[in-house]
Amino acid sequence: MGPLALKREELFTYADYLAWDDDRRWELIDGAAYAMTPGPSFRHQNVALKIGSRLERHFSGRGCTPFMAPFDVVFDETNVVQPDLFVVCDRSNITEANVTGAPDLIVEILSPSTMLRDRREKFSLYERFGVREYLIVHPVDETVERYLLVAGRYGVPELLGRMESLTLGIFPDLTLNLWELFDREP
Repeated sequence: MGPLALKREELFTYADYLAWDDDRRWELIDGAAYAMTPGPSFRHQNVALKIGSRLERHFSGRGCTPFMAPFDVVFDETNVVQPDLFVVCDRSNITEANVTGAPDLIVEILSPSTMLRDRREKFSLYERFGVREYLIVHPVDETVERYLLVAGRYGVPELLGRMESLTLGIFPDLTLNLWELFDREP
């Protein structure tokens, strides 16, 4: 297991975040600052690129915009994250500097240093702010957990393995073949 991402114990706002002049990437969750270090692994980046390219192809010209990290999602003054991938359909939430409000879809690809935060703090954050679909991709285990927001809560996840296809719940015309994402033969 790799080193854990750094966490600052003070409480911060988006204004503080914008003023930091270090070279690290940071996220704020309920005012707590988390450094996004160390950088992601090859496997993480490979899966992110494959999902990102599929999202880009699918949404091109369809009104929704896919994004890849690093790009800020500002939920409020004390909650600013950089999900690995996300899709925003409300264009009024997109600025040159960031996205404000909840994306429709967020995909987090687990790394040893961020796994707990993605599954605990970010899970709660995304649920609380109304992210309609949340995918947690396990590049080592080659599995995907899908959470759909129903009545303001994420229910029991759907768990899919590397030889299955995932049809998105909020975009039912988009299917991801997991064996392709994980470089496996069907």
